[in-house]
Parts: sequence; structure tokens; C-alpha cells
Amino acid sequence: MFSIKEDRSKFPTKKADGTLDIDLDSQKYVKIWQGPNHPGITGNMALELTVSGDEVVQSKTHVGYLYRAFEKLMERRKFIQCFPICIRMCVPEPDINEYLLAASVEELGGIEVPEMAEWLRTLVLEMARVTILLRGVPGQGGTMSLGMGVQWGVYVRDLMLDRFEELTGGRVYHMYIAPGGVRGLLPSGFKDRMEEVLKKVDEFVVDIDNLMFNNAVFKVRTKGVGIIDKDWIDQYSVVGPNARAAGIMRDVRKDYPYLKYDQLDFEPHTETDSDIYARSRVRWHDLQTSVDLIRQIMAKMPEKGEIRAKTPNVLHWKIPKGETYQRIESSRGEYGFYMVTDGSAYPRRINLRGPSYNSAMVLLEKMLVNANISDVSSLMVSLATCPPEIER
Repeated sequence: MFSIKEDRSKFPTKKADGTLDIDLDSQKYVKIWQGPNHPGITGNMALELTVSGDEVVQSKTHVGYLYRAFEKLMERRKFIQCFPICIRMCVPEPDINEYLLAASVEELGGIEVPEMAEWLRTLVLEMARVTILLRGVPGQGGTMSLGMGVQWGVYVRDLMLDRFEELTGGRVYHMYIAPGGVRGLLPSGFKDRMEEVLKKVDEFVVDIDNLMFNNAVFKVRTKGVGIIDKDWIDQYSVVGPNARAAGIMRDVRKDYPYLKYDQLDFEPHTETDSDIYARSRVRWHDLQTSVDLIRQIMAKMPEKGEIRAKTPNVLHWKIPKGETYQRIESSRGEYGFYMVTDGSAYPRRINLRGPSYNSAMVLLEKMLVNANISDVSSLMVSLATCPPEIER
């Protein structure tokens, strides 16, 4: 093994106002851009990097390359018309937005969801978590040229998308969760076909363990790199796997149980090192937890039952005046909707609270300072941002 001692003599000093004294004309620094062509797996955002040699001295995150203004679009549409919009606030995991919008409408409208529908919603949400983790877990290795794992993940994810298509009619956007419940029961033989997919995921988990976590190069590139200090957890509202990798247990499914999670047996995984390796390991365990949860759900849920509460005509549905905040545990941590209604057929205000803003706009900019340029993509992917959350 070898080590390189960083030369800090060329690093910028701070001005009186606290900003860095970076003079590009001095030829000590070079400004380069990473993105916005889908850097890593985080979507269309760009990093404006100022480097000294191969070390980053300043980083700024730039968004604005995506469709946006989802919140304002929804505030000008009837409640049922908001569903095709909200799902695009996180494309790889759209079902979380379906649930939050439906749960907000139900809370303010006084709608009680049937038990069968709650089981089906829980199932769909865990299926969605599996699909995004099948991209995210091997994607971490993809930043270090371990592209084989990415291809494995694409294949197994397609098998899960087959089950989504069978259940909802759609592969990426499903709009299966609707106000009052869901749109349909499980097709005949669905559980058997799902079990076949879960066995493939089990095989994938073992293969990724060998490819990434037992790989000496991956360990050297990730252990001790990109550490999130425990003092930052509350300061920057770090949630989900990023917090659990630092040994802080945060999972909405446990802290604020919703749907049927209080009837399921699971314990979210934690690590202590809070580096890239620890965050990757937490998500690898999350994938296994979701597979186990899907098996539990299919074993415990009833075979039949009411799947939709009676609701008014959705095109003329006026929700009583009020406000609510609904939260869910996304693959990235707490993800919530704040909705305000004024008694009309349109939402007065909808605001999304996603973890990606803190990860990409605050943590990433702070953590990239003094990082080697070869670690930029790896560190960025380890925070698991979803740019549409930021450009909402």
C-alpha cells in the first residue's frame, strides 16, 4: 500500500468575510465541471469544482437541468390530477409520492382506508424500495469501474418491474395508490411469481457482497473516505441510511409507524464508521430487509377484502379546510408532504420535504472540500440524492 501526503501550501486562505480567496488568474487553481450528464446515478445535476492539482478546494452544486415546479403545478390542479405530477418528484421511487399525496387527502378528507388496501400499499412501497436499491447499491461500485454489478442490478430490477407491470399496468410510473385505497387486488399466482424474483434478489445480494464488499480495491477507496461527522446529523438533518451509517437509528417505519409496519418484524441495520463503505453496507442490508418484509407481507395479508373506501366524485371533490404533514421512509430517509387546503377543489399549498436537498446542496459541498477528484463521484453517489426532490 502507499499513501500520498497532501500539499496544503497552495490551498486558498480565507478572506475577512470567511469566503475563500480563490484567484483563478494565479494559475494555482482550475475550475472544472462534473455533470450535468447524469453524474454517477444521482440524475441531472452538476458540480462546479475548483481544484488545486487533483484535490478539491471548493464545490458548488448546480441544479436546474430537470423539469421542475411540481408543487406549483399541483396547486393549480384538482386533487386527482396531481397524481401524474407528484410521481415525477422522484422517478426511481415514484410510489412514495403516490402514498403521501393519497394519505394527505385522506387525512384532510376524513377517509378511512380498508385494511386490505393498507397491506397492498405496504407491499408496493417495499417493492419500490427494492427497485431503487437494485440500482443504488451496485451503482456505488459503478463509480469505481465495477460496472458488472450495475448490469446485474439492471437485470434483477427488470424482473421486479415485471411484477409492477402485472399488478399496476405500468413499469416505472404506477399510480396504483389512489385516495381511499388502491386500484386492484393481486393477480392470480402473483405471490409465486414474486417469490421467484425475490430468490433472484437473494442471489444478487451474495454476488454484490463478493464483487464489492469483499473487494480490496473497493475497501481502500471507501473506508475512511467521505465521513459524515456525528455532530452533523442533527445540524444538517441527516436521515435514513446516511444517519444509520453513523450509528444513529432513524427510520420512519420504526419511529412513526404507518400502514402495516407495526405488524412486521424487522430491525433496520446500523454501522458506526459513517464513511462511504458504511453507507453502502447499510443500503446492502436495507435491500435484504425489504426482501424479507415483502415475504412477511405476502404471508400475513388476507387473500381478499375491500381495497377502496367510498369517495366523492374525484372531479368535483372539495377537501375541507385544514393542513397536514405526512411522512414516509424512502430509500434515502424521511420524505414528507405538507399540504394545506382551503375548502376548494384544489390544494392551497403542497410542499415536499425530501432528504436530497440537504445531501446535495449542503453536505456534498462541505464534504468535497479537500477530497481527491477521483473520489467525487463515489462520495456523491454515497449520499443518494434524487435531484427532482430539489427542483420540485
